[in-house]
Amino acid sequence: MHGATDGWSFPVGLTAALLLFALIYARGWLRVRRVASTAIPLWRGGTFVLGLVALWVALGSPLAAMDHELLLVHMVEHVLVASVVPPLIWLSAPVLPMWLGVPRWFGCRAHAAIASGAFRPLRLLVTHPITPWLVASLTILGWHVPSAFELAQQSHWWHWIQRASFFATGLLFWWPVVRPWSAVAQLPPAAVPLYLFAATLPCDALSAFLVFCDRVVYRQYLAEPRHIMMSALADQQAAGAFMWVSITLLYVVPAIAMTVRALSPAQQRGGEEWTDTSSTCSRATAQP
Repeated sequence: MHGATDGWSFPVGLTAALLLFALIYARGWLRVRRVASTAIPLWRGGTFVLGLVALWVALGSPLAAMDHELLLVHMVEHVLVASVVPPLIWLSAPVLPMWLGVPRWFGCRAHAAIASGAFRPLRLLVTHPITPWLVASLTILGWHVPSAFELAQQSHWWHWIQRASFFATGLLFWWPVVRPWSAVAQLPPAAVPLYLFAATLPCDALSAFLVFCDRVVYRQYLAEPRHIMMSALADQQAAGAFMWVSITLLYVVPAIAMTVRALSPAQQRGGEEWTDTSSTCSRATAQP
């Protein structure tokens, strides 16, 4: 284990960037709480911090230094970045705090650009229910094609592009599920379980292929020195099994929760909460 992490060094840039995002969120959250103390509960702020910590673990911790040696570690990284961090970020209701947390001139310019309607076609595209599902599925399958996977492993820049694409499409995928802003409700609550179940299918197919394949798919792991007593084929099977179980749980549990919520008479309460939250925006913006 020690030899596998010898190349790790503390990621100063990544850590500083994540701390900056945390400070921006905290500043905006405090401004919101000054005008509406119950608008964004403390637990939501906690999910934002937890999401940033999970992102740091996936991309900057000693664990990340082992992804060139073990496919299992690489798969843990991908699941964290694409399926754990995004819902945690959206659960924190980040839109309003991040907008109010940045300098006023930046927030005003961003609001003016959005209000101008220039991004309306893109917004309609990305919030359409089929787009997040399709983009996220194609991203996962595309990066696991052996040639693309090995390109990302051999190039530092391509590796970061791969990570960024998983994170971006993860945010896009979980947007209609968590609904961090009421204006994006284009997927009916009753359809969310089907949306999540359908998303498990390409992941299950890839996982099953890795588990039951009798050869090592990514030849790079045959050439890497191994500091852990696990063959490349066993590592591949463990990675596939981890993806299979983790994705199933991460998607099925929210699907069950959303089903219960859709059947509950109090399911409209969430929409009222977001309406109340958004109404505090102008008052919070007016505060110094």
